[in-house]
Amino acid sequence: MKKRIETERLLLRPFDYGDEAGILAFSSDPKTQEHTGDVMRTTLDACRALITDVWHPDYSKYGYGRFAVIHKEDQKIIGFNGIKFLPEIGKSDLGYRFLPKYWGQGIATESSRAILDFAFREIGLEEVIAFVEPKNPASSAVLRKLGFQHTQTAPYPGEENNGDILWYTLLKQDYEGQ
Repeated sequence: MKKRIETERLLLRPFDYGDEAGILAFSSDPKTQEHTGDVMRTTLDACRALITDVWHPDYSKYGYGRFAVIHKEDQKIIGFNGIKFLPEIGKSDLGYRFLPKYWGQGIATESSRAILDFAFREIGLEEVIAFVEPKNPASSAVLRKLGFQHTQTAPYPGEENNGDILWYTLLKQDYEGQ
């Protein structure tokens, strides 16, 4: 997959081999991972496996997935943003994660707008969902700013024993009407 998206401050592109150190920086950071429900990755091998076993197959099978977010000023991978298809519920999920140094600067909103443009205008999705841990109001604020509506509070698909999370939905028609 060759897709590249550029915003004023960011470059978004598919992850590839050679990105392991950048992935390790955000995926092993306790603050970055705190409200994600994801596992910490603490080795370059674990980060390489994420590229091999998750991201590359998503790009090949669905034509999209999580993208590396590169801060132009630093020329560093500072996290990810992207759409992931969830076959267990037949929907596509917006997800993002950034190093704490970049929080509070509008990067989640800026990168998410670019990803949503890609999702609705290029991929042709009609709906995008997103999940937020209840203890992460900043992420809920980003989603509301983007036009998402809170639709339910329920467990993450397939993780019924892990407690409830907030489910958000954004329809293409609502996004384009903003």
